[in-house]
Amino acid sequence: MATKTQINDFLRMIVPIAVRQAKKHGMKIYPSVCIAQACHESGWGTSKKMINANALYGIKVGESAYHFGKAWKGKAYKTGTTEYYDGKNPTKIVDWFRAYDSIEDATEDYFDLLCTAKRYRGALNQHSPKACIDGIVRGGYATGPKYANHIMATINSYDLTRFDSGNENEWSSSLNMAIKSVIRTGSRGDYVTLAQTKLNQKGMNLKVDGIFGKNTKDAVVKFQKENGLVADGVIGPNTWNKLLK
Repeated sequence: MATKTQINDFLRMIVPIAVRQAKKHGMKIYPSVCIAQACHESGWGTSKKMINANALYGIKVGESAYHFGKAWKGKAYKTGTTEYYDGKNPTKIVDWFRAYDSIEDATEDYFDLLCTAKRYRGALNQHSPKACIDGIVRGGYATGPKYANHIMATINSYDLTRFDSGNENEWSSSLNMAIKSVIRTGSRGDYVTLAQTKLNQKGMNLKVDGIFGKNTKDAVVKFQKENGLVADGVIGPNTWNKLLK
């Protein structure tokens, strides 16, 4: 399991790359889907084999070793994986996967693959991240019976749709602006949504609705007590700094 620090560090690294490549490819694939797949496939960057190969997306070499663009230079590494050929039962295999010179190249190849291969046409220009990942799964990207559900769970848990606007600075700018804000009972909006999302990552069980009500205040007080802060139920700079770590 990745630690909270590893998760945040991984997101800071992958978010701007995913957004840049999504924009380069006409925003045909949602950045949130790309980010969630990178998180899921690489275990938030904790898979040593994948990181050493800059291979965050688990793309196989393929029988024809087809180059969908120029990002993949033909490098590969061999590792074990699990496939569900009948959609139910796991089968352990060893296969060759694409290796890259950089994370940027890996992400570009991911978009080149999805935007070029005919089998992924059903994923392009969809109305929602769910429809996009469903199209990716139908195209044969993954055989796991709950793969799309895992991707959507990551998107929802970490509010990744906020990056679908195409703003590659959204991750850092949203955090920096949040630290300058003060929210309390009665507050509404994106900062409350962010706070609720982060509180849930710290072990709370809040409804993420952007409304600072009693349950949110109680969760804030509990978090503040656990972190040696003034337990007033108000999220100001000190609480934000602890909450966003």
